[in-house]
Amino acid sequence: MKLKSSPGWLRVIASMFYDSLLLLAIFFTVTFPFILIFGNATQAPQRYYFQVYLWLIAGAYFIWCWYRGGQSPAMKVWRIKVVNQQGSPINLAQSVRRYVLASFGLILCGAGFLWAFFDREGLFMHDRLTGSRLILIEKPASK
Repeated sequence: MKLKSSPGWLRVIASMFYDSLLLLAIFFTVTFPFILIFGNATQAPQRYYFQVYLWLIAGAYFIWCWYRGGQSPAMKVWRIKVVNQQGSPINLAQSVRRYVLASFGLILCGAGFLWAFFDREGLFMHDRLTGSRLILIEKPASK
């Protein structure tokens, strides 16, 4: 089966920027209950709990979006979808692995994302390792 075309770098970067703005709004919302429960989150160990808490919240956002429809809200706007190598939706295990591996790729100075410049298919490291890929969704024909 031939998969649809790659979305292109500019579109992917725009989608990532848009997702970061959505995550920022989510982080503002979920910070309030954390501060009410744990108090000051600038001192250890609360700071580390807070960081893990935010990582889990971001994970819930991305994993749920990828598993439920292959797209986050930003990916819908930019017509990008994550699919498996056969072009089908990714499963829950792939979504979780994709998030964890993308996190490591980001922590390592973005090396997992820079990998795409050297990959023969232009895949991110986390996509290569999870058997997923980003595709461009065609615009529906106008009436």
